[in-house]
Parts: sequence; structure tokens; C-alpha cells
Amino acid sequence: MSNITSTAQSFFTACETGKGWDDCQQYCTTNATFSAHSEVLADITSLSAYCDWMRDLLTVLTDGSYEIKSFATDKERHNVAAYAVFTGSHLAGGPVSPTGKTAVADYVYIMQFSGEKISHLTKVWHSGMSLNDLGWA
Repeated sequence: MSNITSTAQSFFTACETGKGWDDCQQYCTTNATFSAHSEVLADITSLSAYCDWMRDLLTVLTDGSYEIKSFATDKERHNVAAYAVFTGSHLAGGPVSPTGKTAVADYVYIMQFSGEKISHLTKVWHSGMSLNDLGWA
């Protein structure tokens, strides 16, 4: 297993279990960037802010979990792509009173590396469907 694959797997686990930037930063460059074509994440441009957003989301979707469907390293382009399915129910706090509704969402992370650390993450996710499923839209 290449070093970037191992780093990407460690980062993915930390981020998706809500560890926040404090734990995730060890896998990333200091000024790692973030992008997503998603209304919910439109204002987030740093990976540190995204990691903390995930941490906060899991305080609302308290049973949040993921299942990895594919994890692939592209050595030529120096990136790793992870495809997973996230499942979470709105059981506490949030933008509205807890709805008890569940979202099941496919998403992909493309983690671009500079050397052995993640320098940019792109998230591919249809947030509108998740918001509808949770009763937030």
C-alpha cells in the first residue's frame, strides 16, 4: 500500500467519524483547501473548516456512519478517491427541531496530495437530496 493510500484512509476515517481538524490536520498540508458543488458547503473553502463541519454535523446526526464502496489511488495524478455511502438520522439539535428522519447519501472524496499530505479535497455530493430526506428543506 502506498503512503498516500494509507494517509488517505487514516484521514477519511478521522474526518468521517467527526474527529475534526484537531485530529485530521496531521494528514494534511497547513493550508489545505476544500471545494464542493453543494449549496450546503458553498462557503467552505478550507479543509480545516470542512473537517470541523463534519464534526459538528455528527452532533446532529448522532448515529451517522459510512460504508466505503471503493477506495482507489491514482499514482500518476497523485490523488486518492474514496466512494462511500453515509447514513444518518436527525436525532439532536440542528437547523430545525429533530425530525427523526434519515438520509442515505452517496458521496465521493477526491484527495489531492502534495508530497505525502493532502493539499486539497473535493467532495462530490448532492446535498439537496440529503436535506429533503432529513426534513430540512
